[in-house]
Amino acid sequence: MKNIAVFASGNGSNFQAIIDAVQGGKLDASIKLLVCDRENAYAIERAQKAGIPQFVFSAKDYSGKEDYEKEILVRLKESGVEFVILAGYMRLIGSVLLSDFAGKIINIHPSLLPAFPGKDAVGQALNAGVKISGVTIHFVDAGMDTGPIIAQQAVEVSEDDTRESLQEKIQKIEHELYPYILQKLFTAKEEKQWVKNVH
Repeated sequence: MKNIAVFASGNGSNFQAIIDAVQGGKLDASIKLLVCDRENAYAIERAQKAGIPQFVFSAKDYSGKEDYEKEILVRLKESGVEFVILAGYMRLIGSVLLSDFAGKIINIHPSLLPAFPGKDAVGQALNAGVKISGVTIHFVDAGMDTGPIIAQQAVEVSEDDTRESLQEKIQKIEHELYPYILQKLFTAKEEKQWVKNVH
């Protein structure tokens, strides 16, 4: 069983999917900590309901990314965290966390990367008029959504899709795919066993 921390900035629906998978015996992990950068995020309430400790911070209270990441790092080590799972965390991970958790930080993104990185990937896809979007799970590096891809799943974009309807379709896939791939990752004996594509 892996000790994990989940980072979230908002509603935390993927965080909830991970909680449900752990509680349902589908994910061999122990959620040791929620890290959240917004004190009014609903993800905090989700953590409270599940009895998960939280570290909530405001970036403006620190002189820079390095300072708040140093404090996050202390909390992660105190909690025995082995993997960092990003679930709607809206900040780029910096050098402090990347150096200590190299190859152990995982993110989910609502597009088929490398298409539509960064914010509002759903809106980007609609504006581009693509017929296929999707979900990507990847390792985190210093870039914005540029790390090695672990798994992807496509989502069809219909002509009458709105931002809300496409987001709903993508989130439905996310909530199933993320816990499933994390379980595959955590139980793989070797890197070559990790799932690269899910159809």
